[in-house]
Amino acid sequence: MAEVAHKSDVEAVDALAKSYRDLTQEIGKVIIGQNDVVKAVIISMFSNGHSLLVGVPGLAKTLLVSTISEVLDLEFKRIQFTPDLMPSDITGSEILGDDRKFQFNEGPLFSNIVLADEINRTPPKTQAALLEAMQERSVTISGVRHKLPAPFFVLATQNPIEQEGTYPLPEAQLDRFMFNIPLDYPTYEEEISVVKNTTSVQKYDLKNIVSGEQILAYQELIRKIPIADNVLEYAVNLATQTRPGTTKATQMVNDYISWGAGPRASQYLVLGAKCHAAISGKYSPDIEDVQAIANYVLRHRIVRNYKAEAEGITEEKVIQSLF
Repeated sequence: MAEVAHKSDVEAVDALAKSYRDLTQEIGKVIIGQNDVVKAVIISMFSNGHSLLVGVPGLAKTLLVSTISEVLDLEFKRIQFTPDLMPSDITGSEILGDDRKFQFNEGPLFSNIVLADEINRTPPKTQAALLEAMQERSVTISGVRHKLPAPFFVLATQNPIEQEGTYPLPEAQLDRFMFNIPLDYPTYEEEISVVKNTTSVQKYDLKNIVSGEQILAYQELIRKIPIADNVLEYAVNLATQTRPGTTKATQMVNDYISWGAGPRASQYLVLGAKCHAAISGKYSPDIEDVQAIANYVLRHRIVRNYKAEAEGITEEKVIQSLF
C-alpha cells in the first residue's frame, strides 16, 4: 500500500480520522457490537501502546485481534500462554547451524501484532520476557540485542473469573499496558446477529485499510498534535488525584485506594486524548477527550484496599468521582 504524503498536519489528521472510520466499518463486518472495545484498541495502536483485554471466555477477544491485524495489513502471531511456557519459547533461541556456528532462531514475538492469549496463565519468568519486549521493543539473547519489527503491539487477554492455576500480573508489569479494556456480554440483538452470522456459510473478505508505514506516520502525527495547557494540567491532575496521602488526593481516594497511578498514566492520558480527538475529527483535545479514555488508562493502575472490596467500590466508581 503506497504511503500518501499530506500537504499539512491538518490534512494528515483528516486522513487519520477517515482511516479510523474505514477501519471500524471493515472490522464491523466480522465483529458485531463491541464498538467501544474496537475504538480503544485502535486508539492504543495509533498511540503506540499495548492493550490488555479482560473478559470472560467466548466474547471474541481472539477473533477481534486477528480481524484488526488483517485490516491493518500487519503480521500477526498468537501465543497461547501456558504454565510450562519458557521465555525462549516466545523470544526465540540460538541453535547450532550446519556450519557449527550459533544462529538466532526468531520466536513468535518477532511480529507486528502479538496476541498474548491468557497472559496470566504463565509464570512470572515468561511474563517478564514479554514485558521487557513491550518496554524496550527488543529482546536480548546471549548478550546480543535483537530489535523487534516496527510497529509492534502486544494485545494480551485475561479471563477475570477463572483464577485457579493463574499468575496474576504484578502492578509494575500491568503499568506497561497503555489500556486495560473490559469486554462485556453482547446485547440480545447483537447476540442474535452474532449467532446468525456464525452458524451460516457466510464468509467475509476483509480489505487492508492501513499499512504499517501509515501507522508509524500516524504515531508521529499524534505526538505533534497541540494540547492546551489547561487540558494537559487536567490530565496530570487526574492521575495525581488517585494517589492516597498526597495533597491532591480526594476523600474517596484516601478512603478506598491503597496505591495510585504513576507518571506513565499522565503520559498515556495525554497521548490517548490526542488520538481520541484526532479520530473524532478535532485538531486538539479537550477535557472530554481525556475523560473518554481515562477509565482505560487508570483502572489497572489504582489498587483498592480491603474497605473498597468489602463495600463493593469499584475502580470505575473512584475514577468517575474524580471527574
